[in-house]
Amino acid sequence: MILRVSPLRFEFRALDPLRFPPGKAANVFRGAFGEIFRRVASVSAYARMFEPRSERSVTGIGPSGFADLPRPFVLRAASLDGRLFGEGDCFTLDVNVFDPEIPALDYFRLAFEQLSVEGLGPGRPRVELLGAVALPEVAVDLTARNEPVVKLKVTFLTPTQLKIDGEVLREPHFDALFKRARDRVTGLITLYQRSDGSSLPDFRGMGTRAEAIRMTSGRFRQIERERRSSRTGQVHSLGGFTGEAEYEGDLAEFLPWLEAAWWTGVGRLTVLGNGMVRVEATDV
Repeated sequence: MILRVSPLRFEFRALDPLRFPPGKAANVFRGAFGEIFRRVASVSAYARMFEPRSERSVTGIGPSGFADLPRPFVLRAASLDGRLFGEGDCFTLDVNVFDPEIPALDYFRLAFEQLSVEGLGPGRPRVELLGAVALPEVAVDLTARNEPVVKLKVTFLTPTQLKIDGEVLREPHFDALFKRARDRVTGLITLYQRSDGSSLPDFRGMGTRAEAIRMTSGRFRQIERERRSSRTGQVHSLGGFTGEAEYEGDLAEFLPWLEAAWWTGVGRLTVLGNGMVRVEATDV
């Protein structure tokens, strides 16, 4: 299996002083983009990106585990969290897109161009879109490494929330980390990308083998954040843990999935940039 990613980059200039709330820059962009996108995109494109519905949610059949489809993009705005930009200051936003059938660059550009009039975030300070570029496509091969991999270090760069058997974890047991990365990556490939003809991996066997991987060290910090929906008034948690963990075991088949999770995120609220992980083999 191969995960294909279309990274996009957008450059802005602040027309008014602008401050992104700590931990909420992606949420600010998500709210503004969603409102404008509804107007500038076709109904089908909006539904595919912001209100995707699975076959299972409509008919009771389709990919298991998805009442609704995951959105086919993630916003990468963590570098903007808590920052203040004065009039004339420039900044960038990255977006990873996983659906090749949507002209995402054009739609994002059309929406972001409106921010010079409609503004962005609390107080609606205006920002000007200076540039929009598609970076080279990335293809992550999920085939197991041929060489041994016995140690991995995983850094959780943004708040990450993992569940296993309905329980929210306060630290990333390896089997939970792998299983959530596997489900996330496989879902995006299956639902949005054309099959490359390869057969599905032995997910059940991989899940069992993941349970044998040991966490040898870990350092974590719990982040408590919330956001309030302006449309419904509901409050949702943006929190989770950050930090780093080291794992030991036979890791060659798992490394590519965690490398893919760098692009997709893992756990809850990945569309807002949560669950951003960096992985490195420390002893190959």
